[in-house]
Amino acid sequence: MSTDSNTKYVGKAPNRVDGPLKVTGTAKYAAEFDVPDLAYGYVVSSPVAKGRIRKIHADKVLGLPGVLHVFSHENVPGLAWFDRSYKDDVAPGGSPFRPLHDDEIKFNMQPVALVVADTFELARYAASILEVEYEVEKHETDIESKRDEGYEPGRGKTGYMPPQRREDADKGLEQSAHRIRHEYIHGAQHHNPMEMFGATVHYHPDGKLTIYDKTQGVYNCQQYITKIFGLSKDEARVVNLFMGGGFGSGLRPQYELFLSVLAALELKRSVRVTLTRQQMFSFGHRPHTLQTLELGTGPDGALLGLKHYALHETSRFEDYTENVVNWSGMLYKCPNVRLSYGISPLDVYTPLDMRAPGAATGSFALEVAMDEMAYEAGLDPLEFRRRNYAEEDQNKKAPFSSKKLREAYDEGARRFGWDKRPMAPRATREGNLLVGWGVAGGVWDASMQKAAAKATITADGRLTVASAAGENGTGTYTIMAQIAAETLGLPLEAVTVRLGDTTLPEAPLQGGSWTAASVGTAVKNTCEALGEKLLKLAQKMDDSPLKDAKPEDVEFVNGLIRLRKEPQQSVVLRDVLQVSGEREIEVDSSAMPNPVNMQKYSMHSHNVVFAEVKVDEELGTVHVTRVVNVVAAGRILNQKTARSQVLGSVVWGISMALMEETVMDHRYGRYMNHNYAEYHVPTNADVRGIEVYFVEEEDPHVNPLGVKGIGEVGLLGVAAAITNAVYHATGKRVRSLPIYLDKLL
Repeated sequence: MSTDSNTKYVGKAPNRVDGPLKVTGTAKYAAEFDVPDLAYGYVVSSPVAKGRIRKIHADKVLGLPGVLHVFSHENVPGLAWFDRSYKDDVAPGGSPFRPLHDDEIKFNMQPVALVVADTFELARYAASILEVEYEVEKHETDIESKRDEGYEPGRGKTGYMPPQRREDADKGLEQSAHRIRHEYIHGAQHHNPMEMFGATVHYHPDGKLTIYDKTQGVYNCQQYITKIFGLSKDEARVVNLFMGGGFGSGLRPQYELFLSVLAALELKRSVRVTLTRQQMFSFGHRPHTLQTLELGTGPDGALLGLKHYALHETSRFEDYTENVVNWSGMLYKCPNVRLSYGISPLDVYTPLDMRAPGAATGSFALEVAMDEMAYEAGLDPLEFRRRNYAEEDQNKKAPFSSKKLREAYDEGARRFGWDKRPMAPRATREGNLLVGWGVAGGVWDASMQKAAAKATITADGRLTVASAAGENGTGTYTIMAQIAAETLGLPLEAVTVRLGDTTLPEAPLQGGSWTAASVGTAVKNTCEALGEKLLKLAQKMDDSPLKDAKPEDVEFVNGLIRLRKEPQQSVVLRDVLQVSGEREIEVDSSAMPNPVNMQKYSMHSHNVVFAEVKVDEELGTVHVTRVVNVVAAGRILNQKTARSQVLGSVVWGISMALMEETVMDHRYGRYMNHNYAEYHVPTNADVRGIEVYFVEEEDPHVNPLGVKGIGEVGLLGVAAAITNAVYHATGKRVRSLPIYLDKLL
């Protein structure tokens, strides 16, 4: 089956199908659903980082009219089944944090109680006067003091790949004509999506629950809830129709989910729990990381040796690990490589995947080190990268399924005007502004997960496709509609997409840049299966011109099923259902990654970023005035939503380079800037010209759609390109992020 060019939507740039809902305020988020008999929960957070709870004085609070309950470790263990061995889908090794389980305090702002009342205002007030006595113990939250205590993770997490060594890195470095060795640092960073975490639990008269939760995976949350509370899947439906940003913070079930379900089951009424902006800093973050990179080249600038070591924090109760150093063994050709990695447990909550986890950290250090090495070898930084271009994945010892990074170099350099760049730092100025140009690149996995979808067509010719996949704001509703409309030759407006509900076919977490490949392929497979079913029905019609046609002989276009070689021979799609007497036809199907291709090829997206900065010589202020980001990510499903993802990534990269850092006061083990006022992210005035381009890249091996993820790769290279541009402008090399003006003065 195929479609006519008149009904091709994939690769075009239609508007978001969910756009009207969002701009009119009709789209419902987790804490916005109206449910009957709703009570409100407010979380009480620990002010200490380590210790024990001596006593919770709840009598005064419970005496307030309208306060329904105070949940704490003193009354919870009998209500929920806590299984130390149970882990959610993305939990690292160790034992997950269990809210309100006992009197132990493991990290600052740990939830120690939930006050539930008839109104939100009363719950908040009651929580503010709840007295809790603590026994304080000495805590450790500074990884700088634990440099020599890191250990190589043994338990790890799903998806973590231990770094591989090859040949002799020390020997390669000893034989090098040019060498550098430096440390690169960035502090903790928090996801800070606009929508705060909240859950609304609708308690039905029969005791069943409909749970509206902010999450990137409704099935993950359902498995978590049913396991802990001993519920069946039928008793705990989880829904997330829209999400106001996640960036990885919603991959794991957060504690508002547990607390709201706990309260609803105990009180036998609907409950909503919403976290504050400050409490959003109490779970998960990009970990504070220290990295050391050593590079060496021959006289011609070819890499001979590379050593990359990274150390970052984890919690006391879980071994969180990231693929920080692995990218350094893949992105550039080098015969002698040693990659090593350590984690150090501290009295903090477990870090959590944050956009391009590991790669954003590791590629920053690598790409700045590559810039430094280029200058040491006397080569233009882009020419240095070309000279060390990797034609195959040296870690896996396998060819890339496709790689158009060299073409991205050419496209980006041409559009940016890189050939006009002087080599020497401090060579260009505009008045009191020093102008600098920098370049950096990135690589990210192009993976696919198992996913399922359902397609239903009704007698009026309307198609509904459904999957439990989430919508983080990336355009999932739109691209699924495009795939379905094109596959069955229907107008885009005739397609409805349903997402984010555990009553729908199972889909993976929305993360890792795999949703388009995984769920998109499932949607395509399902629509093709529906098309075959429609063809069989069409062949049963009187005098059907499609009677002897095989699926490959027909195409779906403009509401017709017609012969490819004789397009005048056709059947109206709506007539097929009406004549058959079927009110609707439904098909379920799924998609799986190809294990042979996964083994045979290395599958990745690539990008290159060119950045221009202007630095005030007297004040040290840095303005990013121009960014060109060129991405090679297979087939682009929607030019508009794809560009928007990369635009957002560039803004985040500016933030990472110049502003973003969660500052810990180690005296208290507490993040000090846990708000939007002091956790700095770019505003409109900080963002100037951003250009996004995609190089054409056909990949028949990566998945049936030929798509690769773009949500993560667009971030890579941005912070490093800006850092390198700052050096080119000022002659001062900064190796710790963010680049505050005091580092330049």
